Amino acid sequence: MDLSKPLPMHDGVSASRVSLPAGHWPTVLEFLCERFAAVDKEEWVSRILQGHVLHGDGSAVTLDEPYLAFQAVFYYRHLAHEATLPENAQVLFEDEYLLVADKPHFMPVTPGGRYLQSYLLVQLKRLTACESLTPIHRINRETAGLVVFCKRAQDRDAYHALFRRHLVHKWYEAVAAFDPDLKLPLVHRSRLVEAEKFFLSHEVPGEPNSETRVSLLQRTDVMALYQLQPLTGQRHQLRIHMMSLGVPIAGDQLYPQLLRGPDEADDFSRPMQLLARRIAFKDPVTGEERDWQSLRSLQITKDQ
Repeated sequence: MDLSKPLPMHDGVSASRVSLPAGHWPTVLEFLCERFAAVDKEEWVSRILQGHVLHGDGSAVTLDEPYLAFQAVFYYRHLAHEATLPENAQVLFEDEYLLVADKPHFMPVTPGGRYLQSYLLVQLKRLTACESLTPIHRINRETAGLVVFCKRAQDRDAYHALFRRHLVHKWYEAVAAFDPDLKLPLVHRSRLVEAEKFFLSHEVPGEPNSETRVSLLQRTDVMALYQLQPLTGQRHQLRIHMMSLGVPIAGDQLYPQLLRGPDEADDFSRPMQLLARRIAFKDPVTGEERDWQSLRSLQITKDQ
């Protein structure tokens, strides 16, 4: 099989790969039905008939094709009924190497779950026709703001290394309660680990693995706009650090109390008030100083 060329995208969706293990399934179709039990057989039949299940060389899998272990097949995700998000992302910058998007709240960065065409990556692949487009960092779907994408596969390691070596400067903004006893600016350090619920994290005693600088930008009598500068990038770091300081981020559905699980419908009228406002670094590929700011902003209101 010729695996030197990637399979083509379908409407911005790249092909997903699944390996065929040792087993006794009579057909590839039967294996797919068992391996992906959440997708009913009629859907797999439809994908195969449309030519959306392929071998690595691009040839189509057939409905009655015998199962042959230790190979791989590729398929395109599809959602018959997809939820619609209230806003679209905006492309702020694009050159030969990078693309910077300014995403709204609730928009996931990469495919999975109950969204597909609404994912930021899928939208941008459809817009640019760049099959190798890859985010070089992630922000939660509940967070709005900047996401940087690498356009060339050969550059990915260089950009990812910036984050591993803490050479990327990031500024976030968050709205939370104003606490006059909180002496700002301050640096909060703690050890974060995965909690019992797989989508949550929490602080535990031990050597810190997370660090955030917190500053005050503006305030009213009860609410404030904070600037958050994370040195590290642990999961939910900013949300947990603000909670630990006694000022959880307004609209947060996970901390300090779980109000809505990851599979529950969103309340678009109450976005979490966290914004990836600015990102800057020295480009390891071009040598340029890169610096972008979101066009979005957060507002302090009385009902937060």
